[in-house]
Amino acid sequence: MVPTAVIVGASTGIGLALARRLTTAGWSVTGLARSAAGFEHERYRHVLADVRDASYRAVLADACDRLPDVCVYATGIGHELDFAQVTRESDVFTTNLTGAVITAEVLLPRMIDARAGHLIGISSQADRLVDRYAPSYAASKAGLSSYFEGLALACRPYGVAITNVRFGFVDTAMAKAPGPKPFMVSADRAAQVIESCIRRRPIRKTFPLRMAALLWFFRLPTRLRIWFS
Repeated sequence: MVPTAVIVGASTGIGLALARRLTTAGWSVTGLARSAAGFEHERYRHVLADVRDASYRAVLADACDRLPDVCVYATGIGHELDFAQVTRESDVFTTNLTGAVITAEVLLPRMIDARAGHLIGISSQADRLVDRYAPSYAASKAGLSSYFEGLALACRPYGVAITNVRFGFVDTAMAKAPGPKPFMVSADRAAQVIESCIRRRPIRKTFPLRMAALLWFFRLPTRLRIWFS
């Protein structure tokens, strides 16, 4: 039987690269995104959906009329904090965290009943940061990481896998802002890492590890300022 995947956020970036890789490998893929499809393939179906809309739950349920083998939540946004446009902060949480929770609510009961399935969330190594410049991004990714790893432990006895993938810098639209981006990887390399997670089904995947080591040193001054403030 042809393996099936649903990718939320499939029109650009990591989601698009993963959709291309999986269809090339023989998967049947349904992609959801608020933008038009980034490519065409006989085994690819594209559904317009915005995880911030009230309709997202119903659109996702309809797109998953057949329970997929894998669902990857790959959509995400981030903004630098701007007090003149502070209402954008809630959009970050809705896209990065609430949409992922709704995705789990739609799919996990069916996966638990079937005792099969794999839900993957694309988080960030920023989930360990206290970030004064983009606090909503770091906090929303921290919530995603904590929630998916907790779900992983809860779902394991039922044969359902949950994976939290924590990337560093990936060469996508979100990485176009000026500034250093150490150890940045291509979207296709990130998609390759997700493919390995589909095979191995880990609870957590951090990539690249060199970035994790760098962030450990970067976080120390912030932790000291908080502790001694």
